[in-house]
Amino acid sequence: MNADLHCHSTVSDGCLDPAALVRRAYANRVELLALTDHDELAGVAEAAREAAALGLRFVAGVEISVSYVEDTTIHIVGLGVDPRNPALLAGLADVRRGREDRARRMADELERVGLRDALAGARQFARNPEMIGRAHFARHFVASGLMPNVNTVFEHYLARGKPGFVSHKWASLDEAVAWIRGAGGIAVIAHPARYHRLSSAAFDKLVADFIAAGGEAVEVVAGAHTQEDMLRFARLARQRGLLASRGSDFHGETESAVDVGRCNPLPPDLTPVWSRLP
Repeated sequence: MNADLHCHSTVSDGCLDPAALVRRAYANRVELLALTDHDELAGVAEAAREAAALGLRFVAGVEISVSYVEDTTIHIVGLGVDPRNPALLAGLADVRRGREDRARRMADELERVGLRDALAGARQFARNPEMIGRAHFARHFVASGLMPNVNTVFEHYLARGKPGFVSHKWASLDEAVAWIRGAGGIAVIAHPARYHRLSSAAFDKLVADFIAAGGEAVEVVAGAHTQEDMLRFARLARQRGLLASRGSDFHGETESAVDVGRCNPLPPDLTPVWSRLP
């Protein structure tokens, strides 16, 4: 099945509004789509309506920011959640409240290296003011001619250790998984290859803690995963009895490694997470 269970709209840091994202997925022959905006469910209703009009199978999703050991941010995707669940909505609202403070601190740090009015510029690219993030700062710097593309901005200013990076306290792993499960969803470790700052022992502990909390799946195929990454996390899924997920992590045509619905297929011997979705 051409399932894409990880992508973003303008409700968080994507470039397309929810309906336009669904239409792009449909044009790319996606058969099952989940919208998984960062810490936000406000785009789900629009995406679901467009998917129903096109006859595209759709499930509600979200990607929750989690603070883990070694000052590492982990992302946990929730699939098949009830977008009206009160506990999930309240938890996500708490997480979003920290984004404004983080954006202000980022702008302060960028001003120290001579980049003035960065926050005002970033706001012009954030359709949802509660969700202002690094991608919006990056788009501002590209539009102003400072850098040629978003990836270069991250490399020079916004990645860990660069002038505009600031640490932030997000949800805990237990909270994120509990919110997802309480809303009837399946918790998934998103793009695990990105957590290279974790030592091997710390990553193993992450997986163990995730499973102990009730997590059930891992993204074996992700937009930025190499073939080697896919084989590694396929082994992990087999060894730990995890469901396997697949998602492009699509944000925009010029910003993402692959288009929505265009990432590699899952290895056929794995149990796909969509076998457990409604």
